[in-house]
Amino acid sequence: MYPSRSPRRRGVAWAATAFTALSVLGAAPSAIAATGSGSTATPAPAAKVDSALRAAVGKGEESTFFVVMKQRADLTAAQGKRAHKDRAKSAFSALRAEAGTSQKSLASFLDRKKIGHESFWIANAVKVTGDQKLVNELAERSDVASIVKEQHYALDELESSTTPGTETDADSGATDATPEWGVKDIGADQVWDQYDDRGDGIVIANVDSGVQYDHPALVGNYRGNLGDGSFSHDYNWFDPTGQCTTGAPCDNNGHGTHTMGTMAGQDGVGVAPGAKWIAAKGCEARECSDSSLLAAGQWILAPTDHNGQNPKPELAPDIVNNSWGGGDTNFYQDIVKAWNAAGIFEAFASGNDGDGATCSTGHAPGSQADSYGVGAYDVNGKIADFSGFGPSVFDGSMKPNISAPGVDVRSTWPGNSYNSISGTSMATPHVAGAVALLWSAAPSLIGKIDETRALLDQGSADVDDTHCGGTAAMNNVWGSGKLDILASVDAAPHTAGTLTGTATDRATGKAATATVTAQNADTKRSVTTGADGTFRLHLPAGTYAVTTTGYGFASRTDSVTVAVGETGTLDLALDAVAHHAVSGTVLDVTGKPLKGATVKFADAPLDAVTTGADGTYAFPSVAEGSFRLAVNPAAPVLCNGNWTGSVTVDGDEAVKTSLPPRTDAAGTYSCAPAAYSWVAGKTNVALSGDENAKAVALPFPVTYYGVTYTGANITTNGLVNFLSPRLGDYENTALPAAAQPNGAVAAFWDDLTIDKKSSVRTTTTGTAGHRTFAIVWDNAALVSDTSVRLSFEAVFDEATGAITLQYKGIGTKAAQKGSSATVGIENQAGTDALQYSFNESVLTDASAIRFSPKAA
Repeated sequence: MYPSRSPRRRGVAWAATAFTALSVLGAAPSAIAATGSGSTATPAPAAKVDSALRAAVGKGEESTFFVVMKQRADLTAAQGKRAHKDRAKSAFSALRAEAGTSQKSLASFLDRKKIGHESFWIANAVKVTGDQKLVNELAERSDVASIVKEQHYALDELESSTTPGTETDADSGATDATPEWGVKDIGADQVWDQYDDRGDGIVIANVDSGVQYDHPALVGNYRGNLGDGSFSHDYNWFDPTGQCTTGAPCDNNGHGTHTMGTMAGQDGVGVAPGAKWIAAKGCEARECSDSSLLAAGQWILAPTDHNGQNPKPELAPDIVNNSWGGGDTNFYQDIVKAWNAAGIFEAFASGNDGDGATCSTGHAPGSQADSYGVGAYDVNGKIADFSGFGPSVFDGSMKPNISAPGVDVRSTWPGNSYNSISGTSMATPHVAGAVALLWSAAPSLIGKIDETRALLDQGSADVDDTHCGGTAAMNNVWGSGKLDILASVDAAPHTAGTLTGTATDRATGKAATATVTAQNADTKRSVTTGADGTFRLHLPAGTYAVTTTGYGFASRTDSVTVAVGETGTLDLALDAVAHHAVSGTVLDVTGKPLKGATVKFADAPLDAVTTGADGTYAFPSVAEGSFRLAVNPAAPVLCNGNWTGSVTVDGDEAVKTSLPPRTDAAGTYSCAPAAYSWVAGKTNVALSGDENAKAVALPFPVTYYGVTYTGANITTNGLVNFLSPRLGDYENTALPAAAQPNGAVAAFWDDLTIDKKSSVRTTTTGTAGHRTFAIVWDNAALVSDTSVRLSFEAVFDEATGAITLQYKGIGTKAAQKGSSATVGIENQAGTDALQYSFNESVLTDASAIRFSPKAA
């Protein structure tokens, strides 16, 4: 909010948060050609619509909800695969194919009604915002199984926080030899000692509030750490909430950093300090929305690059921790089934609504039969008074499945510090980390969910408390009992051997940093050498191709046979390669040299460089090899996209890079500067004053984000809105934004007024099939200062589907240049957009920007 702006706010209503599931309410779009919702409608089938949604829309309000399809993907083929990567690939393909087929008719129905929607393949559900009439219509469809209200789930409310540690804690010298009480209580330190197993070769993840990836106790085994301070966050970090604006993992709460530390942290806090970790931010801050959780759940099964594109299920983690929950009407069990079919083990917190006595206080998803739910106990072996008990109110199943340390658990915290907090959230990562130890010691179990759960249950120590039902061996207070990972590892099928060794520079004998990958038809395991060059891999018996790669060294491949119960040694002397200079020039989307762009080798430990005024850059010394070079424009990025390409260094290299046009996340539209050709307005639109809108008929159908429209709304605030005539849109925001307005073209979205000196006009030119339609705001004034004026227009092209924005009368004032305006386009669901600028003084006189749809 800028001081010169009028003190008004865009209207969005949010419900208060609590541990139980709550809803987020937003105003939904009413389409230009849509039927009004005031008529009486037949009540929807009660079984299909959850009570929270019925209550919300029954009051005449609109609500955001998920339409869950009847059809479910057949995941039996995935379950039959042996290798983890093959199971993940198969599950991903089946889920996405089923959603694409079964959602097609529903998507067409919503498109005809001009209603924005967002698809989720992992649960075969579609997110929609609408009123009771729409809910009733959807509930009558034969392809719909249920309709559930958008919910938010709180992170543990009853966690009791103590004084955080300081940065000196990170350098306290704590090691695996001084584990925290919970790590010792479950026998993890004994697994380290007796099996020389710290979770090596296993990838673990959490869906939480994020992670401080460079915390000293976590940075070493972040999968995106390439060594020597270089990081690649593609496929290793995902933030559907949009809270982490730098593209790197962040944590705006602390909860996620804490749970990740308990799973994989160094300095004695982590159960499996040798495991690699990745993360998805499914929680905005103190709560986690269905939308973010579903998006995070999809990413866990099929990680993507930083643009959310190019999914690679073969990079899915082995284990995922979920320390959140609430409510008993969600459909997250679909994600659990998908993960399990892909061979991904999940653990869920049981919830903190207990009182130490009352039964059935656990919450979904941890209380659902499909999930492996975790209760909490304290250092004295007493069940925590907040720990959720069974039986499940959702399906009557015995819950929790197991219990783990969850009171005064010390772990990592943002700011390079440590914190001791309590909750079933703290117990759950003990289980997730324990599975990493189990799968590292007995790799034949990887991906075998039922067998793994059985071993955890078998190894746990019984606690006889049957006041909520069950037996000493399995009851609704403790589950199978207290987690004992040493006993589970002891009982596991030991069909593996161990491969160890040291990577060194052959010429100097010094330790080398390298990645060692062992692979055969059924198994692929990777580990990074430690600071001393050593590595350790537990592998099922068999013969492997062991490939060693490291920056500055030539790769080598060895054939190794691993025998059951034996330890083999493979010492790796690596040959250093020559270094060369790599230089080049970066050109912007128009072909001009681009100053200030960041150029970085995405997979080499080299510092990034910045282009000079002439667009040039140079790396004086780069090792021979093939690398990915990434170029990112400096802000404001405007229409300049990111560029990534392969560079093979076998001598001095010169790389000339032309940045591509920037696109929205889905690649639906791209943007680029265009030739300026002002179109004068002819037909007056009866639109004037402050906060006004007018619906107009389009001279030809306009397809916008896949939906065809015959009319649009023009607002005084510089918007062309295809969905809603007026929603208090005076306060511009960055795009995309879930709140209304959605489905809009922001030609110059600011708090404007059309007074006697201004006008809004339209013009249609050309012949059928090749027409253009221009909407022209002429001499529009800012409400905060009517002496500041400008002209702008949106031109729609019938033949190409392109939208061109043009600007005239842009002077020297920052507000004319866009310092308080948004320019760009946004889809109907408010989930994707192509923003040219937001509150940036970047517009120039006699300029044009074209948004072009992807070619069919």
